[in-house]
Amino acid sequence: MTVTLTELVSPEHTAVVTQELQGAVVGPDAGLRMLADAARIQALPNIHRLLPAARVAGVQVVHCLVHRRPDGLGSNHNARLFAAGRRAVDITPGSPGATLLPEFGPEPSDLVLSRCHGVGPMGGTDLDAVLRNLGVSTIVAVGVSLNVAIPNLVMDAVNAGYRVVLPRNAVAGVPAEYGEAVIDNTLSLLASITTTEELVQTWRP
Repeated sequence: MTVTLTELVSPEHTAVVTQELQGAVVGPDAGLRMLADAARIQALPNIHRLLPAARVAGVQVVHCLVHRRPDGLGSNHNARLFAAGRRAVDITPGSPGATLLPEFGPEPSDLVLSRCHGVGPMGGTDLDAVLRNLGVSTIVAVGVSLNVAIPNLVMDAVNAGYRVVLPRNAVAGVPAEYGEAVIDNTLSLLASITTTEELVQTWRP
C-alpha cells in the first residue's frame, strides 16, 4: 500500500532526530573541518528552517549528541574513527564541543540525548525507548554524517521497525558527491527520500 508523505510524517507519530549538531562536529572549531564546511553549505541552513516548522506542527524534536570522558572510560577504542576523535576537539560532558549549537535549540519541548559510545544514537542512547514511549513510528533523520552516523541511524531505525524519512538537503557528508551516492544507492532503498521544502510544506498549517 502506497503511503503519502503527509501520512508518513503526520505529527502524532513523527519525530525529527538530529544527529551531532554540536560544536565539535559542525561548530566553528569543529575537529573535522571538511565535514563542518560541507554541512554549512546546505544541510545546516535547511535544518534551521525545518526544526521550527516541525515544532509548530507538533512534531517532536530529539537531538542526539556524543560526548567522551577525559579518561575515555566507556567509549570505543576499536576503530580509526575513535582515535581521530580523541585527537580532535574536547567533547567532555558540558563542553562546547559536546553541546548542541544554539541555533538549533534546544527549545523547551525538545529532548536531548547523549551517548559516549558507538557511531549512532539508536544503540548508544535511550532513543528507541524514548521514541516508543512517545508513540513515534516515523523518524525524520537530519544532520551528519552521510559517511558513518546517518547510515547507521537509518539502518538501526529500520531494523527496529521504524519508517525513516531523509530530507536529502538536510544531511551532509564528505566529499559531497560521495554523500549523494550514499543517498541514491543505499539509503533510498531503506528510507523515503524527500527535501526540506517538501517537509515544511507538508507541515504547514
